[in-house]
Amino acid sequence: MNADLLAYQIGIDMIPRIGSINAKRLIAYCGGVEAVFKQSQKVLTKVPGIGPIIATEIANQTILDRAKAEVDFVVKHNIKTYFYLDSDYPQRLRHCEDGPIVLFSKSKHNQNLDNTKVISIVGTRSITDYGRAVCNELIDNLVGKGHKPIVVSGLAYGVDICAHKAALRNGTPTVAVLGHGLDIIYPAIHRAVAKEIYEAGALVTDFPSQTPFDRNNFIKRNRIIAGLADATIVIESAETGGSLITADIAQSYNREVFAIPGAVSSKYSKGCNFLIKSNKAALIESADDVEFQLGWESPASKMEVKQLQLTPELTQDEQQVFAVIKEFGQEAIDVICYKTKMPVAKVSSILLNLEFAGLIKCRPGKVFALAKGY
Repeated sequence: MNADLLAYQIGIDMIPRIGSINAKRLIAYCGGVEAVFKQSQKVLTKVPGIGPIIATEIANQTILDRAKAEVDFVVKHNIKTYFYLDSDYPQRLRHCEDGPIVLFSKSKHNQNLDNTKVISIVGTRSITDYGRAVCNELIDNLVGKGHKPIVVSGLAYGVDICAHKAALRNGTPTVAVLGHGLDIIYPAIHRAVAKEIYEAGALVTDFPSQTPFDRNNFIKRNRIIAGLADATIVIESAETGGSLITADIAQSYNREVFAIPGAVSSKYSKGCNFLIKSNKAALIESADDVEFQLGWESPASKMEVKQLQLTPELTQDEQQVFAVIKEFGQEAIDVICYKTKMPVAKVSSILLNLEFAGLIKCRPGKVFALAKGY
């Protein structure tokens, strides 16, 4: 790791009021992140979107002292950093204009954020029994169907923590996007779950350590929740709130947005029902719907289809004999004759055909067993 270069990368994102879009514009204009800090204040003010205040912040270089301290924190705590121009920067975020300049990730096994299947699950902090049941069932069934998606959420109360726990329970990776630096965990009650996420997924943020606590930071982090995923799923939401903001951001990124419908009398379903009614989200009710909308082919179904294709067409008598063998994996010829009520000569002929077809194998003692794969 080049500590000096990382300090420039982190430093440009620390400049007050610059924002990701202007920071990227500035880097492009100057020809590199290091070059930004070597430009004169006069030159910097000519960059579109960069006024005299931001130019002064860059020119006086004091921001780099804070950035160097953050580099020390990153090294000490073995934190992975992703700079937006690096090849390992998450590909889905790369396509987001306002994606973070630097993303910090804390993960025991260096979780790959470019999994082929990634979904974000968001919703109200005041989750109901209905929302909890839907969230658990959705993740349980997706994993049960053979999918192992990364489940992204925000470690908040309610739907967020429910989604993380369901992913952990099912052994599928989960990523928590934080609205603060990696020096703290909020809410503190979720520290134990955060530790599990660190071991089985990742904790990510674009905020450096010692960032002042601000509720607006949690709104800002929603762009990462939406940007990391192929689809954002809203489980429950009131008429206003962070979930609807995340849904809007996902839509602006041309990502899929799904919502779980709820009772018209439930205030925590009003947001979801509005998204569906206004065509801002597709209505989903189950893992099957997610699978269909995203074009995911179920590994379990794929195996079944493959098995059917490999199994040759059998006559009714052959099916009957094959079923007897399949019941226990193997069977003696006399037992097969007894169960099928067929004479030995006929059963012997059928067994020979099944053996030629590769469905069974003959073992010593005139015992016939299923071939491998059946």
